[in-house]
Amino acid sequence: MKTIRLREGKERSLQRRHPWVFEGSIAKGSGDAGETVKVTAADGSFLAWGAYSPASQIRVRAWSFDEAERIDADFFERRIEAALAVRARLPIASDAMRLIHGEADGLPGLVVDRYADTLVAQFASTGSERWKDVIADHLLAATGLTRLYERSDANVRSLEGLEPRTGWLRGKGETEVTLQEHQWRLSLDVAEGHKTGYYLDQRDNRKKFADAVRHYGAKRVLNCYSYTGGFSVAALAGGADEVLSVDSSGPALARADAHVRLNGFDAARHTSLDADVNQTLRHCLEQGRTFDAIVLDPPKFAPSAAHAERASRAYKDINRLALKLLAPGGLLFTFSCSGGISADLFHKIVAGAGLDAPADGFILDRVGATPDHPQTICFPEGEYLKGLLILKR
Repeated sequence: MKTIRLREGKERSLQRRHPWVFEGSIAKGSGDAGETVKVTAADGSFLAWGAYSPASQIRVRAWSFDEAERIDADFFERRIEAALAVRARLPIASDAMRLIHGEADGLPGLVVDRYADTLVAQFASTGSERWKDVIADHLLAATGLTRLYERSDANVRSLEGLEPRTGWLRGKGETEVTLQEHQWRLSLDVAEGHKTGYYLDQRDNRKKFADAVRHYGAKRVLNCYSYTGGFSVAALAGGADEVLSVDSSGPALARADAHVRLNGFDAARHTSLDADVNQTLRHCLEQGRTFDAIVLDPPKFAPSAAHAERASRAYKDINRLALKLLAPGGLLFTFSCSGGISADLFHKIVAGAGLDAPADGFILDRVGATPDHPQTICFPEGEYLKGLLILKR
């Protein structure tokens, strides 16, 4: 077993069970891509077993902090079964859910989502890549399913020195899937959709939005960065009369229109607009339009803290425009999925947007990802999605 020895004082994060070891923390040692290594403190005391990644700044991702544990096929079987046991206890109102959420489930670099009868996996680290076949077999055995599609095409794979890979790992067939979420149905193509096909992390927030639209009687709704219209369907389910979905992807908007029909809503209540969101917000202001509820669910503006300043300006601008477009007593459901933007910073950005609008509002709720996308106590980087539900004064 190869050993990675850390520099003096660099052992503290692993002692707090944080699973990452950065390149600059290592004093001595190396390994092959994905190879299991022993990580020790400067004095030689054991810290963790981890997967080595020679190309990444995150040089080691910890599998286990138990010196007696062995990283073998049985280890992955135990971790997968433990993750599935947690999901079985969670209140998930859907036949689609995240089964494995990387570091939070003790499997760094691995994401697995279930969409009805189909599993979709993303292997984003050298460690998960090395154990791919073992993981695939255990996933099917534990779920009783036969189809597993690989979506290892995220940009983070290149940071690990890995090429993108997509396609059926186990089974075959159509990649189109229809899932049930709360009281509505949604469809996706696991081969082409964002992430592993859909944004499961917003499941409960879509339901909250439907409930808020109903409770506050919002009739005119603007859904920005709408993708395939999950929040638009939620708004229609909540009783909205007019819903405008804005996105820069024509295929995504076509699926949003299909979702409206799939759920039995009158197509005349929904309009899709293939356009830039920022320009659309400005154009609506020029036209004197107002809305009773607005959703801002933009893509990741700040993938890391280094991008936070530029991203903050972008978040502030769209929130300022949205607050100006809201009718008095209107709802703003605004999100950031950027890991480089903390919940506290996001609140400050929205507050700054309110000062510039000028507008104020009551924070009705602070929201995050669904519980099947867990954040653990020891891994704060796991918090990425944060949102505010605001009632304009």
